[in-house]
Amino acid sequence: MSSKGTIGILTGGGDVPGLNPAIRAITIRALREGYRVLGIRRGWAGLVELVPDLQADNSNNVHDLTQDVVNRAGRTGGTFLHTSRTRPSHLPKANLPRHLSEKYTDEINDVTPEVLKNIDFLGLDFLIPIGGDDTLSYAQRLHEEGVKVVAIPKTMDNDVPGTDYCIGFSTCVTRTIELTHRLRTSAGSHERYLVIEVFGRYAGFSALLPTMAGAADRCIIPEHEFDIEQLARLLTDDRNRHQSKYSVLLISEGARMRHQQEMSFEGVEIDQYGHRKLGGIGDLVSAQLKELSPRFNQDRRINVLNQRLGYLVRSGDPDALDSIVPMAFGNMALDLVLAGTSGRLVSIHNGSYDTVPISVVTGKKKVVNVEKYYNTERLSPRYDSFQHQPLFIMTSDE
Repeated sequence: MSSKGTIGILTGGGDVPGLNPAIRAITIRALREGYRVLGIRRGWAGLVELVPDLQADNSNNVHDLTQDVVNRAGRTGGTFLHTSRTRPSHLPKANLPRHLSEKYTDEINDVTPEVLKNIDFLGLDFLIPIGGDDTLSYAQRLHEEGVKVVAIPKTMDNDVPGTDYCIGFSTCVTRTIELTHRLRTSAGSHERYLVIEVFGRYAGFSALLPTMAGAADRCIIPEHEFDIEQLARLLTDDRNRHQSKYSVLLISEGARMRHQQEMSFEGVEIDQYGHRKLGGIGDLVSAQLKELSPRFNQDRRINVLNQRLGYLVRSGDPDALDSIVPMAFGNMALDLVLAGTSGRLVSIHNGSYDTVPISVVTGKKKVVNVEKYYNTERLSPRYDSFQHQPLFIMTSDE
């Protein structure tokens, strides 16, 4: 055991490129400062399923992190600590570990007392969760319970409040641009509309930024309910102007057509944070575009190339920014630990690294400012001036 104490790290929610570099940065700095570092496996699930008994085998829930381990993993995508969407404050009876099944008998259970016991059992002086607003909302709960928490934001959607940037977003934008350009060759060869569904439940950053960078002609975001006929007319005009007779649309998975009652879902199952799995708006829009196209194309139908990018943009190695920012975020987290400061979220604001209270993650949602950044008549990005704007244009203050 080290003299300074023990730090726990976990990753929750969806995986993104950049998680392993963040874990590496935290671990190497912490070890050099004299701390022991424990990796909590499978997000909050590791702290729920751990058995607080020295004789128990908890190797599936927690293990010591060394420089050798994190150096090997730090160059790769995903999270070698693994992840889950476990929510200890709302744990279904079916998800209770065996040793808790008799103690908690409700259909939905708050097992936070067990999490607190396990944090004490592990001797964690600080806990560093890396996640989106769902994962970090429970980190805020632990902070209120007295746990020393320093949080790091990650999400493909870039929608964690309080920070202009979240780990994973740059790689998402990079891959979206790259894959969209690859798909252009097929769309152009067959003179089709190209409809690409991308991530974005409530926020349209992952559709808007690639479109702003020239990846698509139009984009549809969750913040604005769109008219399908307006979209068909615009895409047909784009197609007819294009030398190769095709046009490109990026559409967020959480987008809705006007008069559509709810988002498009793959099924009815709801996760522990109350979310159903999104998917299908690209299929729906593609079918309707095909049917509407003759009205705007002299009675001639235009076929559609329809592709959901999905996990292609969150798999594989991180790009340059998602290697550099996690390194900085990890070291900022250790700065706070060394200062004895907790209850903070590391962040970027207007190009500068900073920290904000972790309570910001349970405040208002971070979404695209439609009036400032989205042209609802043209269904495309709006930009007037870039002076004093951050690297990725939109800030957390909108």
